[in-house]
Amino acid sequence: MTDQTAKLEWRDGVPIAQNFDDPYFSLDDGLAETRHVFLEGNDLPARFGGDFHIAELGFGTGLNLLVTWDAWVQADRPGNLHFTSFEAFPMAIPDMATALVQFPTLAGYADKLLAGWTPDAGMVMLDTNLTLRVITGDARQTLPAWEGHADAWYLDGFSPAKNPELWEPDLLQAVADHTKTGGTAATYSAAGHIRRSLSEAGFTVTRHPGYGRKRHMTRARMDHAN
Repeated sequence: MTDQTAKLEWRDGVPIAQNFDDPYFSLDDGLAETRHVFLEGNDLPARFGGDFHIAELGFGTGLNLLVTWDAWVQADRPGNLHFTSFEAFPMAIPDMATALVQFPTLAGYADKLLAGWTPDAGMVMLDTNLTLRVITGDARQTLPAWEGHADAWYLDGFSPAKNPELWEPDLLQAVADHTKTGGTAATYSAAGHIRRSLSEAGFTVTRHPGYGRKRHMTRARMDHAN
């Protein structure tokens, strides 16, 4: 993977990554998918509060951030939310805007994101208690060098069959190494080799019902930080 702008096709308003021939969000209901897989999969927003740090593999359209941002606001807990995402192929702002039009209930958050972030922006304060940092480049290189530790992980790379680089055991070990004690991870994938790699990295791994036509998804918990 090299650092470059995402190359897209569009199907019914949904961006498809040409590099991986995979949609950025569900063709059925991307909003519901994100809430089911990443919020519920990490027991959010129940865990919100204090200085809470979410990390993500694959920023994409920014939809996961916007859904999380809305949940954080609705929860109305004291504290600060830090959102760090690792992205090799950042989407051009006009393409991101086109994709996010699909989610009018998040329009206010989308406007703030599109006004405040660019692929080279580094860390951006999007709200008084929410900061975003998108680290561009190959996560296999950037994640091991990251200084942070997350309370929750969104493992949202494209399908393991189409983007195996983001699901390699060494990278999932790096995820584990950057997870706090009691931290969690969630992914729509239920592939056996993904679950085994997470388990070998130190997570307690469980399989749960997936979203829509997806029968299963994976949740993981770090009971003892590495």
